[in-house]
Amino acid sequence: MCLLRRERKMVMNRRGISGETRRVMKEFVYTEEFDRLYAYDGKDLGVTCAPGCTCFKLWAPLAEEVELCLYHGDDSREKAFRCVKLEPEERGVWSLTLEEELHGIYYDFQICRQGVLTRTADPYAVGCGCNGYRSLVVDLKKTDPEGFSYDRAPQKTVENIIYELHIKDFSYDSHSGIPQKYRGKYKAFTVEPEAGAGREASSAGEEPVPTGMAYLKELGITHVHLLPFCDYGWLDEAGDDSQFNWGYDPVNYNVPEGSYATEVHDGTVRIRECKEMIQAFHQAGIRVVMDVVYNHTYEADSWLERSAPGYFCRKLPDGTLSDGSACGNDLAAGRAMVDNYIVNSVMYWAREYHIDGFRFDLMGLLTTELMNRIRQELDREFGPGEKLLYGEPWRAEESPMETGTHAALKENVEYMDENIAIFSDDTRDLIKGAVFYSKDPGFVNGGRLLEDQVLDAVTGWRDNVDGFRPRSCGQIINYVSAHDNLTLWDKLLFTLREEGELKDQAVFLEPHRDVLAVNKLAALMYFTCQGHIFFQAGEEFGRTKFGDENSFRSAPEVNMLRWEQTVPFRELVEYYKGLIALRKNLPGLYDKSAKAFERISGRTIHREGVVSFLVDNRDPASDCPWDTLFVAYNASGAACRIKLPKGDWEILADHVQADCRLPAGEEAVAVAHGGVLAGRRAADWRRK
Repeated sequence: MCLLRRERKMVMNRRGISGETRRVMKEFVYTEEFDRLYAYDGKDLGVTCAPGCTCFKLWAPLAEEVELCLYHGDDSREKAFRCVKLEPEERGVWSLTLEEELHGIYYDFQICRQGVLTRTADPYAVGCGCNGYRSLVVDLKKTDPEGFSYDRAPQKTVENIIYELHIKDFSYDSHSGIPQKYRGKYKAFTVEPEAGAGREASSAGEEPVPTGMAYLKELGITHVHLLPFCDYGWLDEAGDDSQFNWGYDPVNYNVPEGSYATEVHDGTVRIRECKEMIQAFHQAGIRVVMDVVYNHTYEADSWLERSAPGYFCRKLPDGTLSDGSACGNDLAAGRAMVDNYIVNSVMYWAREYHIDGFRFDLMGLLTTELMNRIRQELDREFGPGEKLLYGEPWRAEESPMETGTHAALKENVEYMDENIAIFSDDTRDLIKGAVFYSKDPGFVNGGRLLEDQVLDAVTGWRDNVDGFRPRSCGQIINYVSAHDNLTLWDKLLFTLREEGELKDQAVFLEPHRDVLAVNKLAALMYFTCQGHIFFQAGEEFGRTKFGDENSFRSAPEVNMLRWEQTVPFRELVEYYKGLIALRKNLPGLYDKSAKAFERISGRTIHREGVVSFLVDNRDPASDCPWDTLFVAYNASGAACRIKLPKGDWEILADHVQADCRLPAGEEAVAVAHGGVLAGRRAADWRRK
């Protein structure tokens, strides 16, 4: 997530909470006594819509009166055709049951406190209108696409290869082959690309390069990680396609974003088309990870805050809003109803939309206790480890945590379940250089005296003696690029080219041989580290944003995947495909157990820029023919010959190609500038 403050261009057009109401309430709602009196553990807040019956429930503690207002449309200027008062229940809940089905009707609430009226949408809503101003009553069964009740996640694989993708980026380019009416939309994932543009072969006799879902299937990824697609602010959902936002500005947490839908004024369309997208991924054999943003709200004056003033926002001792997210306000994770809201929201997406995993933005603003609770809830309902769970173990600034809780930061990883993973910024910066300094090199592009750290990274830092120490490599996400900061290709260009050369955009699009070699080494390194594998969409074909390191609302032409780049960069695409195929067949690397690090031995620094190690690759449950792996990284600029243990060795990947199965020398292997992954055939292995 971008750690720069967002501009606020979409202003909530409802009456907010008065300063006097905030002042009167704040002393009480910050206390543990408030949670003891008002925490509600029911899972029925929001609207329950069934044939002949619609039930509304809102948590609005200390309200004196709550009124439901119903509308035929989502136009904020339209007056309500009906208003009905809710009845107070225990623990701050207000409810109303109407003996009629209201599917497709829009609504909001008017809350009275100390004589002051506050208008709010429903923070627990599962549907909304354009730009999220009004909530929508939805019978969710009516939004299911054909066959969705039978939709199931693809079979779980031995390894997770996670591909980070923005929904609009995927198909905005005309070379994507996606029909124009679906470009940048959920529907882009449900159609076959049109023949023609962007699909030429790179040379005579070769197959044309696929695009769209066909490309993702051929690449071999197991999971697609989609940047946030819950309803978010800043852009106008009814505006033109020139708008762009990463989506880290949540408004309605339990509703899909409308700008990706083909119709924004019918709130059921975004739900149906989002489900169609997920169903299409599952049919393609790919699981779906949802990027979630429970650390802050788009505006401090959110629907949550309007329903319970002073409760959901974290405050500093002087009463000002905490800004650990660098977005102006933090959610107060650690409080009972905040945690309940987040857990119930995660479970809702997992159940209703068949989401297969969750990536937590700025997880360091949440607590280890909350993350463990989410892990337990998912495991209880779907089976241990069935849903992926990982996040960013950092925050932008310090933020006061609730008493007795631990921030879900890297240094507290030991307090988290072994099946909760964190992004390894250590591995990322070690390989390519610090992300906040464009000219700072890592091991592959000119960094010095990094050999010891490289050999610590290969175990997922499990046997790291300095600094943090994960419980297993299963807690580590290995990566070198994501949506934040420079793309890998741009970072390499900034470190390997003079600044003057980069003033020409064409330089970013050229598959320079020296940069390709360094890119391959970077990929080989994190693909041969123990832990989970994650990479940014397009990294495998030199994705560039022309040096834009914070493109959270840059033009879609800057952010989009340039599908025509798969042709000149086809060599790099094939290298990544080979690494993916290999990784799924090497138990010594995909093992996530607490003792996986014991498989690594023979770690050696041969000279500056050259290291190697051995991996015990044996596994009775695997049909893998290699009992031992030899891995070497060479960033020195000169070839190096390294003696191998006795045996029948073959090269599985080198500086040119991956998944290649080439015979190796009997006594030594030559490691060119780049790297080598070799496998020794087990003596008792038999070809099948």
